[in-house]
This record gives sequence, C-alpha cells and structure tokens, in this order.
Amino acid sequence: LEEITQRPKGDNKIQYLLTCIGFAVGLGNVWRFPYLCQTYGGGAFLIPYVIALVFEGLPLLHMELAIGQRLRMGSVGVWSSISPYQGGVGVASMLVSFLVGLFYNMILAWILWYFFHSFQSPLPWRDCPINISVNYFWYRETLNMTPNIETSGSLQWWLVLCLASAWCIVYICFIRGIETVGKAIYATATFPYLVLTIFLITALTLPGASDGLIYLFTLNWETLKNPKVWLDAATQIFFSLSLAFGGLIAFSSYNPQKNNCERDALIVGCVNSFTSIYASIPIFVILGFKANENNNNCQNWNILTLTNAFNIGVGNITLENYGEWLNYLNKTDPSEVESLNLKACNLQTFLEESASGTGLAFILFTEAVIEMPASQVWAVLFFVMLFCLSLSSMFGNLEGVLTPLLDLHIVPPWIPKEAFTGLICLISFAVALIFTLGSGNYWLEIFNSYVGSVPLLIIAFFEIIAVAYVYGINRFNDDIEWMTGRRPNIYWQATWRFISPFMLLVVFVAYVVIEAEKQPTYNAWNPDYVSFFFFFYVPL
Repeated sequence: LEEITQRPKGDNKIQYLLTCIGFAVGLGNVWRFPYLCQTYGGGAFLIPYVIALVFEGLPLLHMELAIGQRLRMGSVGVWSSISPYQGGVGVASMLVSFLVGLFYNMILAWILWYFFHSFQSPLPWRDCPINISVNYFWYRETLNMTPNIETSGSLQWWLVLCLASAWCIVYICFIRGIETVGKAIYATATFPYLVLTIFLITALTLPGASDGLIYLFTLNWETLKNPKVWLDAATQIFFSLSLAFGGLIAFSSYNPQKNNCERDALIVGCVNSFTSIYASIPIFVILGFKANENNNNCQNWNILTLTNAFNIGVGNITLENYGEWLNYLNKTDPSEVESLNLKACNLQTFLEESASGTGLAFILFTEAVIEMPASQVWAVLFFVMLFCLSLSSMFGNLEGVLTPLLDLHIVPPWIPKEAFTGLICLISFAVALIFTLGSGNYWLEIFNSYVGSVPLLIIAFFEIIAVAYVYGINRFNDDIEWMTGRRPNIYWQATWRFISPFMLLVVFVAYVVIEAEKQPTYNAWNPDYVSFFFFFYVPL
C-alpha cells in the first residue's frame, strides 16, 4: 500500500481533532439535546442516548474517518472509488451539505443581528409595544414574518446585510481551505466551552438554579416505555455527530494515512456527547431561574389581587406565606376567591415549558437574560458562543461541498482556489436570500426539518452497506490495520456488519410510520410534500 496523491495537511493533530470536534459540536448540542432531556424525563434520556452512541454513532464516525483517511478524497471520490454505482451517495451528501449550509448560515445571520443589538442598554427586546416583548422583537422586529408561506413579503434589508456579513466571515476563514480553517478553529472550537463554564459558575448563584438542576437530573423511568424516546435518541446522536454530510470524510482525507483513526473517532464522539451533557447544565440552571421568576411573578399578581379584594394590609401576604393565606381564604370565603380567577402558579408547570431550536435561543433565553444582572454581558457572551458553534459547523458544511468538487477536477486549473471558494459562497448567498423574505422562516423550517433528516439516514445506510458489503469488510479491516497497526476488534466488526445497518433501517422505518400517522393536510406548501421531493430526488 502506497501513499495516494499529495494533499494539503493541517499543522498538527490537535488542529485536526479540533476541526472535527468543531464540525460535530454545533447548535444542536446547546438547543436540541437539553430540549430532549426536558421532554423525556431528564437524566433518563441518557440511557437510550448512550446506547445509540455506542451502537450507531461511534461505528459510523469511525467508518467515515477511516475511509476518508485511507482513500484521501472527498465524499464523491471515496464512494465512486468503491463502486461507480455508489457515486450517487457522495453526490447526495455533497448536495445535503450545500442545502444545510444555506439555512445554517441564515441562523448565523440571526445570531449576528442579536449580537449587534446586545450592546444596547436596555436590551431592545425588553421594552416592546406589547406585553410579550421577546416574541415581538423576534417575529416582528427581526423576521417581520408574513401570515403564511404563500405570502412571500419583501426582502428584509437588515437580514440581507447580516446574511452577507455571515458569508463574508465564512469566506475569510475559508479562503485558503484547510490551512486558514485550521487557524480559525482554535478560537471557534474552544471559546464555547469557556462561555459555558462562565455561564455555569455564575448561573449557579441565581435563585431557582437548584430547581433547574433537580429537574434535569430527576429520572423519570416511565418515559423509557415510549418508543419515540428511543427514536429521538437515535436521531439526535446521528445528527449531532454530523454523519453522512461528507465533511468528516473531507477533513480526514487531509490526514497522513498512518494515523490512528479509531482513537480519533472515540475522542470526537465522546467529546461531542460530553458537550451535550455539559451544555445542558447551565441551560437548565437558567431555565430554573426563569421558571422561578415566572412563578414569583404569578404569585405576586395573585397576592395583589387577594390584598385588594379582601382589604388585607399591604405586606401581610408574602411569597413565603402565600400558600397558607390562600388555603385560609379558600376556607373562609371560597366563592369570593373563585370569582377572582386567580392564576394557576406551579413551579413544575413553568419548568416544563420547553423550547428548542430558535425558540430556545431567540425567545426563551432572551426572556431569561432580561432578568439577569448585567444582562448585556450575558447576551453578548451567549450570542458569541452561538456564533462560534455555528461558524465551526459551517466549516464542515462548506468543506463537504468544496473538497468533492475540487477532487473531481471539474474546476479549470487556471481558476484559483480562493476564487472558486468565493464563487460558491456568492452562489450560496444568492440562493439563501429566500430566507430573508417575510416568509423566510417558513422556508427555513422546511429545510431544517426535512433536508437534514431522511436524506442523511438513507445516505448513511448506503455508506455502511458500501463499506461492509461492496468494498468488503475484510479489505476494510486490512486497511485499518495498515493505518493504525491493529485490526478492528469484534465490537467494530459486529456494528459495521449488522447492528448499525439494522438500527439505521429501524430508525428510518419508524420515521416513515410516524409521518404516515400524521393527519394529512392538502396544502400546496405542506412540508410532507417537500419531504417527498427530497426523499425521492436526492440522488442515490
């Protein structure tokens, strides 16, 4: 076995690992994983999550890093080399990377918009014309949303500027390919951990912090009887590791062939899962603080109502004795209490008010940060963290597009790589302008829900089938032994041959069944029709 064509290389192994970790660790670790924990019984969700990591995530991650390192090509070149009939798998992953990059960078543009506004005092989403100020600032001041997707609306100039800025930043960081990405990744991959640690230390001092932690780590074993818990755990670990995008294959193709890719897979996979758990702690602490504030506000409103209705002296009813007073008044004059229509104040109910995705970042957290001391500082730190997470993931998405195209030699040699990268960024910016329309958020939800879900499951299934049964598992084992110095053990053999393909098939079938059970709505813009399009037209 000889070294294949010379390729650029990163400066060192740490840089490579940070690049892979930065691509894998993204927004889903901060705003999707905590939501799933909150929805499915706190710590109990970790059981199916770890099982999915061991039998689905790590085997696929090891396989992609190994095959990219051995064949030293991007996704299209790798799968075409294995079999000409498998070339469509590489094209599909490249297409998905391109489409995901379109809406992912739009999220980066939103983050920039909020980041710029975080320096204002007071924060602009604190005092809006209506009571629900954070919702108003998000849906009206930021998105200026139309009533439905059929009403496109006009381009929002402030979002166009933020989107242009986001693509310029990506281009500057990517202008020399892996060489400049490697320099930027030191900041984008490590800074989020610093911010999370600062958030954790400070948030633990907030009132209600313990309520959030108790809610996170209280195990609700009954939720494990719900099949959807296992399905969501399997899909979360799959998408969290950024499998089947082609970015990991591209990054590993710059490695020297004599490199321990098994150890790399274990490090990247475990760091990614640790990050999800670590990020959940400050998020739940802040949610506990917000739930405590909402519960106190609710009780204070009731206290004021009771004080006025029963002519009780101001200050007699407090948060500490509110329950005792309410019980007493219910016994002495229940009809009067009932006529007041008091609010139902329950801390557990406020803790269960879950949100994920943009709802967590741009509504729930922005509402919580208003009540925090030095709110501008926390807002800036939070959005800088999201910026770093988004940017490092965008490196992988763009690499998953550029590397296959350059490996196919379809770009004339007289065109500099920097110019070609700029052209791809410019085309992406032009297409992504659809997300800056008044209806842009509807389009982004369609892309987010369907572009990066079913197609990736199908791509990963064909990837592992190609390696295990077309390329040949024995040949693959020989390659790994040559690269790492030892043959894959029985765990890797069993997962590659049987367990991982079976789990991917089960997840896909379960997804189709769940979608089929949904009540159909015959609307031209029904996301199910868009899902149908992507399912059958992503080239395989």
